[in-house]
Amino acid sequence: MQIFHRSTNTISRATIYGAVFVAAALGWGLNEFQRSPYITYAGVARPQPVPFSHQHHVAGLGMDCRYCHTSVERSSFAGIPPTKTCMNCHSQIWTNAQLLEPVRESFRSGQSLVWTRVNDLPDYVYFNHSIHINKGVGCNTCHGPVDRMPLMYNYASLQMEWCLDCHRGPQKYLRPRDQVFNMRYEDPSARKPVVVDGTAYTDQDSLGLDLVKKYQLRTVADITSCSTCHR
Repeated sequence: MQIFHRSTNTISRATIYGAVFVAAALGWGLNEFQRSPYITYAGVARPQPVPFSHQHHVAGLGMDCRYCHTSVERSSFAGIPPTKTCMNCHSQIWTNAQLLEPVRESFRSGQSLVWTRVNDLPDYVYFNHSIHINKGVGCNTCHGPVDRMPLMYNYASLQMEWCLDCHRGPQKYLRPRDQVFNMRYEDPSARKPVVVDGTAYTDQDSLGLDLVKKYQLRTVADITSCSTCHR
């Protein structure tokens, strides 16, 4: 005696096939969620004790990154400026601005301002600013158009796949060392030729491949090895 109706076979097959598609859609959704700004904070400005504007200081006043981030060329850490650096200027200008009262109070008390770190990698990731700077990686390659940010935010996801994209093809991102801190630098394909040691380059690949040799980058196999970043 047949217990189940014949249509049960069709329903069972449809359920199995449907489950496969549902699982695939769920996996895709979770993957996209993991890359979303909700997780990576890409494009999200963080609250700070003082609303410091890179746009004003970098683009408006023409300040060089190294004035505040003093150790970026020789240390793994770019450096957070002490309050004294702020007061070099603000003991003379905007001296009574309420906006800057936390800065003045920090200077009076000796208690450091507690800034919210924006570009923050996990503790299990080793990153060295000085290596990237000295190999010709520009600040805005990783940090984005800092000179156009009224409030600082993550430009990129900072996830491993994003780092590996550069490590697998570093020639796509390298620039002459004297242009590393130039926030408006454009590669040769986007503007007039870039001249390095008397040679004019009209495309990024040619420039990048020569800079790979000039700056003695390690092989792609080396810089994509797990131990390069996970030590």
